[in-house]
Amino acid sequence: MSNHPYDALTPDVVLNALESVGFPCDGRLLALNSYENRVYQIGLEAGPSVVAKFYRAGRWPDAAILEEHAYLAELAGAELPAVPPVQTGQTTLHRFEGFRFAVFPRQGGRAPEFSDTATRTRMGRLIARIHAVGALKPYRHRPALDIESFGDGPVHYLLSQNVIPRDQHDAYRDAASLALDGVRRCYERAGPIIVLRLHGDCYAGNVLWTEDGPHFVDFDDSRMGPAVQDLWMLLSGDRLAMTRQLAEIVGGYRSFFDFDARELHLIEALRTLRMIHYSAWLAQRWDDPAFPSAFPWFNSERYWQERIIELREQVVRMAEPPLECSESREWTHYH
Repeated sequence: MSNHPYDALTPDVVLNALESVGFPCDGRLLALNSYENRVYQIGLEAGPSVVAKFYRAGRWPDAAILEEHAYLAELAGAELPAVPPVQTGQTTLHRFEGFRFAVFPRQGGRAPEFSDTATRTRMGRLIARIHAVGALKPYRHRPALDIESFGDGPVHYLLSQNVIPRDQHDAYRDAASLALDGVRRCYERAGPIIVLRLHGDCYAGNVLWTEDGPHFVDFDDSRMGPAVQDLWMLLSGDRLAMTRQLAEIVGGYRSFFDFDARELHLIEALRTLRMIHYSAWLAQRWDDPAFPSAFPWFNSERYWQERIIELREQVVRMAEPPLECSESREWTHYH
């Protein structure tokens, strides 16, 4: 019998939590696609629906969640399309029956199409403006995106918890070791890099497009890191296609904020760290009943065979010259 903490988050608890902080509900409740936390769209007796996020126990301390909320408020104050939580009772982080939660205005939109130059350039401009705010001060309670937290630590967890099938354990260990060596060489080639507050998980699924343009959702993975982390996940296709896309994104980015071209050495390194971290994330959450049903392929032999091949391929990619972007475009640095 499962005894995961989220088992106690029944529909009645969700609705009662909202009403405890002044949001009378009309009974409509829709679970949204989220695994790390639990997120619901909730109808109110008066006014538009809201979105409530119930935070996973033990992941972030209160101070780290409140830092994210403060960053969202800064972005909104700078007229950027980010949605901060609603403040009630002098706070944005609430508690009810052992759960921590926040309430956000509902913001609709559609998935963006990244197939044209204008869209990629616009995305670059928007991310630059977000980074300009993110660079004003650091996080103090959130960890950085670094080799230890996204590479060494996750690999140690995977190897020590009997997650990997026995006959693939050594092959994964060796592939991960070579991959992390490649990551370190990429960081060495890049040299000292400035870090700032990021979105952290800036892929198409966390961008919604409206008549007014794009806006970002789900800053739950926001942390300190290099600016290119919020750019590389917008790239797709072969090397030639990614080079063209990168030039368009960075061209827009440089209209509003500096981009250090040395960070291009980190693109494949960051991709490698994300691969490793994702596998460890799945393993660490496997006691949550939502994970085995949503990711049934995770503990299969084929899954780990594919991860080993991916890491070996990343070793090759990290040894190649980095992607290039045009250095000729003038830019203005707003800080």
